[in-house]
Amino acid sequence: MTVRFRHADAVRAAYPELSAGALYAAGVGAAVDTRQRAAAYTARAVARLASATEGEFPEVLAWRRTFARMGVKPTQYRSASESLLRRLRKEGELPRIHPLVDLCNAISVAYAVPVAVLDVDRIAGPLLEVRPACGDETYTAFGGGVEHPAPGEVTFVDSAGRAHARRWTHRQSGHSAVGAHTGRVLVVTEAMHDGGADTVAEVLKTVEEEVTAHWGATPTTATLTPETPEFPFAH
Repeated sequence: MTVRFRHADAVRAAYPELSAGALYAAGVGAAVDTRQRAAAYTARAVARLASATEGEFPEVLAWRRTFARMGVKPTQYRSASESLLRRLRKEGELPRIHPLVDLCNAISVAYAVPVAVLDVDRIAGPLLEVRPACGDETYTAFGGGVEHPAPGEVTFVDSAGRAHARRWTHRQSGHSAVGAHTGRVLVVTEAMHDGGADTVAEVLKTVEEEVTAHWGATPTTATLTPETPEFPFAH
């Protein structure tokens, strides 16, 4: 089956500044060492944090404005990239979860934009759409609890009505989190700042090169725009 990933027209209309890209890859097991490359990307973020806090980054400020427009308090709920940058500034390191997730988290802080990694086998096709929630979607927290996104909250929703994120780029779902069992992934990066299209293109290229180098995979990628809003990938 082919699954289509897209942003709903309502999201693109409400947030015309959105830049987004996606990558699909198979064969990305956990028996790979990405620590050296992850450390290099993390070092770039550390160098940038030495002269300014993450709250001063244009990339972060743009997501804060987006959250405020979504009706979410941006200093209570932060984008994933801001949370990672904040943790890096306070603790000096990022968590270690899975070789690919660790690598994408490091790339996320290096470019200061969210980079989500979802387990494709945990997504119900044929559609995964970033759209405003109706309120009846189910979201599985990392602790195992089930929540329902608030009506109007932007989230990733599959064909089974499962929400794979809360508050858009705030937090992913535990249901589709990458783990030792994961073989195929969908990577999504999104930006809201001026110049975001260039950042998204660079992040996509970087992730593609690292996945190819470490796993010998052949990823497929797409930059998503209002003219080409969908990314079909194999399920």
